[in-house]
Amino acid sequence: MAYQQDGGPVTRVESYQWPTGHVAHLTQNQQNALEAFKKLCEKKGYYAPASADSQTHASHDDETLLRYLRARKFIPQEAFAQFKDTEDWRNENELDTLYETIDIEEYENTRRVYPQWTGRRDKRGIPLYVYEVNHIDAKDVSAHNNAKEAKHAKQSVKSKTPRKMLRLFALYENLCRFVLPLCSAIPDREHAETPISQSNNIVDISKVSFAKFWSLRNHMSDASTLATAHYPETLDRIFVVGAPGFFNTVWEWAKRWFDPITVSKIFILNDKNILSTLEKYVDKENIPKKYGGTLDWSFGNMPFLEPGIAENLRWKIDVHENGHRTLPKGPIRWQYDENGDLVATAIGSEHGKPRNSVIAGLHPQAGVATLALSPGRDMSIILHREASRQEASPSTPTPTRPPTARQMTGGIATTAATTKINDANMNAAKPSESMSQDFGSAGAHTVPYRDTTNGHSYPPPDSRQGTSSTRFEQQQGTHAEDQLAAGTPAQRRDGGGEKIGVMEPSTVGQAVKEHPMHNPEEDAQQPGYVEQAQHLAGQAVEQAKALPHTVMAAVGLGGKEAGKEEEEVVAERELKADPAVDGMDGKIVEEFLRSKTLSSAN
Repeated sequence: MAYQQDGGPVTRVESYQWPTGHVAHLTQNQQNALEAFKKLCEKKGYYAPASADSQTHASHDDETLLRYLRARKFIPQEAFAQFKDTEDWRNENELDTLYETIDIEEYENTRRVYPQWTGRRDKRGIPLYVYEVNHIDAKDVSAHNNAKEAKHAKQSVKSKTPRKMLRLFALYENLCRFVLPLCSAIPDREHAETPISQSNNIVDISKVSFAKFWSLRNHMSDASTLATAHYPETLDRIFVVGAPGFFNTVWEWAKRWFDPITVSKIFILNDKNILSTLEKYVDKENIPKKYGGTLDWSFGNMPFLEPGIAENLRWKIDVHENGHRTLPKGPIRWQYDENGDLVATAIGSEHGKPRNSVIAGLHPQAGVATLALSPGRDMSIILHREASRQEASPSTPTPTRPPTARQMTGGIATTAATTKINDANMNAAKPSESMSQDFGSAGAHTVPYRDTTNGHSYPPPDSRQGTSSTRFEQQQGTHAEDQLAAGTPAQRRDGGGEKIGVMEPSTVGQAVKEHPMHNPEEDAQQPGYVEQAQHLAGQAVEQAKALPHTVMAAVGLGGKEAGKEEEEVVAERELKADPAVDGMDGKIVEEFLRSKTLSSAN
C-alpha cells in the first residue's frame, strides 16, 4: 500500500468492464464486499440466502447484487441504500404486474421511442441495441403519453412515477427478464462461466438539430435518471455516431462531469472511423448496413436473431419478418419447467385478454452461467420461508415486508388479486394531518367534497375556484352545486392590451384551477426587450452545453445528476457578476447594444 505525504493511502480506481467485477472474476476484496452486502441485505429483510440443502434458491442471484456493488464502487452500505430504494420502488409500482399485464400495442408503441435490440451480440456475447434519435418525434411522444395517461388515470397504481416512465421500465424488464438471460444461456461465447448482465448501445444522432434535442431533453433525461437509479450497471459500451462536427470539442469539455469509468465506455465516432471502430468489438455480420456492416436490420424492426441464438432454441411457433426468424411483439419472460429447461412465454394482454403463449424452449448446458429471470426478488422464496417460520413458532409473529402484487404458483408467475380498500375506512379515526392533501395537477382530478369533522375540503378553501357562467349553470342539481364560485374565468390583458379569459378546458369546475390569479403588479415587472434578448442568448448557450448530457441520457446515462456539479459552478459564476453593470439603466444598455449592432452592420 502506497501512502501520500500526509499519510493518506493511495488507492487505484478499479475498472469494472466485463468480465472484471462480475461473477467468477472477483478479487478477494470484491468477494468480501459481496458477502458483507448479502449479510446487510438479509439483516434488513431485503435478501434471503439459498437453503442449506440447495433446494431453495436465493431471492437474488450474485450477478444482480454485483450490479449495485459496481455502481457504488463495492461499498456495501452505499450499494444497500440504492438496492433498498429499488426494491421498495418495484414493490410500490408493481413492476412484475406491469410487465405481465401491459397491453401489447402500448408496449410496442413505447418500444419505438427507445433503444431497440437488433437480435445480435458483440464478440463477447453482450446484446447490441440501436437508438436512432432522429426517428423520435417529440409531438408523437407527448401525444402518446397524454393519451395513455388519460386512459389509465383511474386504474393505475398510486405512484410518484408517471405511467409513461413505467412503460419505459417494461422495456428494461424485457432486457433483464428475456434478452440478458437468453444471451447468458447461449454457449458460443467467451467467459461462459459469467452471466451477461449488460448491453451495448449505438446512439445515432445524425440529422438531429439542436431544436429537436431540446424538445426531447425531458423525455431522455427523466428516463435516464430513473433508469440509473433502478437498473444500475446494465449498460456497457456506448457508440455515438452521426454527431455534428463541433460535438468532439463540446464532449471534451463536458466529459469531466461524468465518472471516469463511464467515459472509458463511450466512443464518439465519425464517418471515417465508425466501421473500423465497431469491427473491433462487433463482427461485421452483426453490424447494421447503415453503419457499414452487412446486417439487414433497420430501426423499428423486430430483432433479426443471429444463427447462434436461433439454432439453440427449440421453437414452438414460427415468427418471421423480412424472411428471417424473429420474436413476437410484446413482453416475453423465461421460466423453468419441471425438467429444468428454460421456456420462453409471450405474455401481456391483447384486446383486453391475457396472453400466455409458449414461444420456444432452451436447454441450459453444463458450465454455462445462468442469470436470474427477474431483476427483483423472487417472492415465492420469501413467502415460503415466512410460512415455514410461522408454522414452526405460530405464537411469535415474524415481521415481513409487504409482498408485491406478483406471487408464484407452481413455479409459474401469476398476478395476485388486489384487495380494494375503502378510502373512508382508511381515514377513519386518523388525525387530520395524516390524511393526504396532495392537490397537484397530475393524474385524475377528485370531485369536490367537504369534511367538516376533520376540517378538510377539496378543492382547498384558499384555492381559486369556479368556472364559466355556462358551466356554472350546468352544475345545478349535481354534486358540484354550491361548491364553486361564479365570476370566472379570470381575465388578464396581453401585450396588445386585449383581455384574455383564463380557464381550464379539461374541467367542468370539479378541479382546482391550475392558472394562478392575475396579479396586475407583476405586469410592471415584465422583462424588456434587452432582458428577453439576454435570456434567449443564455438559453442558446445552455442548449449547446447540455447536448452531451442529452446524448448520454438517451441510453440511461447522465440524467439530472450529471450536470449537478456544473450547475453549482454556473451558480458560483453568477454570484461574481458586476453589480455596477446590473444596476445600469436599461435605456443606456439598449443604446449601447444598438450602437454595437450598427457598427457591425457597417
